[in-house]
Amino acid sequence: MDGPEGAQKLARVLAGLKERSGFSYQELGRRVFTSSSTLHRYCNGKGTPADYDLVVRIAKECRADPDELNELLRCWRAATGQGQDPGSASTAVDLGPSRVAGTAFAGAPVSAAADGPTARRRPLGMRFVLAAVMALVVLSTAVASAPHEAATAAVPAPVGSTSWAQTPRPVDPELFGVTMNSSSGAMPSFRTGALRLWDSETRWAQVEPASGQYDWSTLDRLLDGAAREGVPTLFVFGGTPSWAAPDARKAAYPDGSRAAPPDDLDDWDDFVRALVRHAGDRIDAYELWVMANHEHHYNGSVETLVEMTRRASRIIREADTDATVVCPSITELWAAEAHEYLLRFAELGGYQYCDAAGIKLYQRRITDPPETMLEAVRDVDRTFQRAGYHLPLWSTGTIQTVTLNDPLEEETAADHAVRFYLTGLYARNRDLERMYFYAWGNGKLPLVLQAEGQQPTKAGLFVARLQEWLAHADLRSCGHGSQIALPENVWQCEFLIPDEHGTLRTARIRWTHTGTAETHVGAGARTVEYLDSATREVDHRDTERITERPLLIRYS
Repeated sequence: MDGPEGAQKLARVLAGLKERSGFSYQELGRRVFTSSSTLHRYCNGKGTPADYDLVVRIAKECRADPDELNELLRCWRAATGQGQDPGSASTAVDLGPSRVAGTAFAGAPVSAAADGPTARRRPLGMRFVLAAVMALVVLSTAVASAPHEAATAAVPAPVGSTSWAQTPRPVDPELFGVTMNSSSGAMPSFRTGALRLWDSETRWAQVEPASGQYDWSTLDRLLDGAAREGVPTLFVFGGTPSWAAPDARKAAYPDGSRAAPPDDLDDWDDFVRALVRHAGDRIDAYELWVMANHEHHYNGSVETLVEMTRRASRIIREADTDATVVCPSITELWAAEAHEYLLRFAELGGYQYCDAAGIKLYQRRITDPPETMLEAVRDVDRTFQRAGYHLPLWSTGTIQTVTLNDPLEEETAADHAVRFYLTGLYARNRDLERMYFYAWGNGKLPLVLQAEGQQPTKAGLFVARLQEWLAHADLRSCGHGSQIALPENVWQCEFLIPDEHGTLRTARIRWTHTGTAETHVGAGARTVEYLDSATREVDHRDTERITERPLLIRYS
C-alpha cells in the first residue's frame, strides 16, 4: 500500500468512524482541536494528518476499537511514508508546512544519516503499531530495565512529544534567555542569548514611585550592561504603584505595589510613553504584564487588561517600530482555568495587538523531567487553534512558588538546565521561539545557573557549552523513541552545523528523560562530544550509552 493508496484508505476509515460517531465535522473538530474544514479534507482524502497524535485523538473520540486503531495507524504510516532509517530527519513526523522526507540537504544527504546497518534491518511495521497502542507499557519496560530503576520508575512519561522535521532553520541565539534577578548592572559571565528584566527592581512602582516622578537609575544600569554584552532585553510590566490604585490589593512584593490595573488608564499610558521615550531602542521587547491570570500579580478584569494591551501596543509601536510586543504572560498552564483565561483574552481581541504570546513553561514538580513541559506547549497550541490565533510563543519564566522547592542535586540540576533549552528547541514545531530561564543572579532557587558575585555553577557552564555547540547551527528535526526508531526513553534533535572548513555537516544531540539506553552512533559518525568538553572519536560500528545528560554526535 503506497502513499496515495494509503491516504485514500486512511480517509475512508476516518470518514467511516466520523459517520458512525454521529458527530458533525464542527463538533468532532472541536473535540480534537482542529478546524471542521481541515477534518473534512482528511475524511475526503484531500489531506492527510501529519500529526500522529491527531489520528489517535480522532480514533478515541469516535470510540475506535483496537483493530480499527491498528488499521488507522497502518494507513497513516503508508500515507506519510514513516518507517525510514532510525534517528534520521526523514524518520521524524513532519508537522510543518515543509516536508523533508527523502530530501538531501547541503553537505548531508538524508541517506547518510541512518543509524547503522543493524538498525536498518529492524522490522518497524507492526512493532510501530504495537508501540503506539501500548506506549505506556513500552515506556515502563524501558524504565524498568534501566540501571537506575528505583530512582526513575515513578517519573511520569512525557506527553506531547510528537516527532517532526522541517526545512533547516537557524537556531536563534535569543532562544537562550535568562531572567535577571539583579539590579546592579552585572551580567552573566557565561554565554547568554537574551535578558528579561523582572525581580530586578524595575517594576512600575519602583520606576515611578510618585506620579510623574521617574527613577531610571536601575533600569539604565541594566540596559547599559546588556548593551555592553550586545544582548537583547525584554522589559516586563507589572506592579502598579500604590498612588495609581490606592484601594487595590497589594501585590506579592514589599514595595507596596498593587496587583491591579491603575484606577485611571491615562496613568498607564503616561508610564508606557515615558518608558519608551527614555529607553529608546535599548529595549528590544516588552511583556505587557507578568502572570496576568495569577491574582497575586493581576486581579483586574480581562476586559481591562485587553484595553491596557491595546493602549500600550499603540504607544510602543508609534515610538519604536522595531520593538516586539509580547502579550501578558499566562501561567498555571496545567489547569483548565488558565486556558479559559487565554480564550477569553483572545475572544476580546487582545492578541491582535501583539507580536508574540507570553506563557510560563515549567514542570508540575521541579524534579520532573523538563520534557514534560511539552504537554503544556501542546495544550497551549490547541487552545490557540480554538481561539483562531497563531502567534509565536515566548516562555517568560516560572511560577512564584518555585522558591518553595528543595534544591536539585548538582548533577541533576546541570542536566535539567540544558534540557530546559532543548525542550524549547523540541517545541519549535509549535512556534515556541524563546525561553527565559528563571533566573540569573539569584542563588536561592532550586536550580541555579550563577549567583551574582560567584562563578557559574555546573548548570551554567553546561548551558554555555550547549550554546557553543549550536552557535551556527540549523535545526532540521526533533524526535523521540519509537517514532524515530530509537529506544523509547531516548530523545534527539538533528542539526546542520558547519565544520572547520565551513561545510554543513549533520549533528545530533541525544539524551534520555530517564534511565539510560544503548544506541548506534550511526553511519558517518566521527566524534561524540560531551558537556564537560571531553570528546571521543567513533565510527559507524560504535554504540554510545545515552543518559539524562545530553551529548553531541558529529557526522562526516
